[in-house]
Amino acid sequence: MDLAILKFVQEHCRNRFTDFVFTLLSRMGNAGAVWILTAVFLWHRSETRHFAFMLFFSIALAHLISQILKPVIARPRPFMTYPGHPLLIHTPGGYSCPSGHSASSFAAATILCVAGRNFGLAAFFLAVAIAFSRIFLFVHYPSDTLIGAALGVLCAFFIMYLYTL
Repeated sequence: MDLAILKFVQEHCRNRFTDFVFTLLSRMGNAGAVWILTAVFLWHRSETRHFAFMLFFSIALAHLISQILKPVIARPRPFMTYPGHPLLIHTPGGYSCPSGHSASSFAAATILCVAGRNFGLAAFFLAVAIAFSRIFLFVHYPSDTLIGAALGVLCAFFIMYLYTL
């Protein structure tokens, strides 16, 4: 299933516009940049400061766990297993599973959904777009992004639980 989805995306979704958009979305997710900026924005208002803390720590936890799991799972990236697809971004190192972009994005989106329904829905839409960008760019399998998304949601709930203690 993973390979079928990757092939479909590569054969039917690539054009100049989508190449630009999904490269940009992937860059927004680099190191959780868009989510860290969101946390900084939330930090400046006293009524949302606690969400900034939870956002930052959920992203950090999701990143840490994904970096621990990658060498344990040791799944090669799609472009390594199926060479010949031109990459639109710098060649990422390391292993494919779980997707760190997806983990941090879904951790952030979960916290932001608790912070506010409308903002949370927009955050989930952006998280899905960032996760898809990694499939589009041929650096993750769809299952990598799903596992990363689940990891991110779990990390967010764990941080929210700790915050309530």
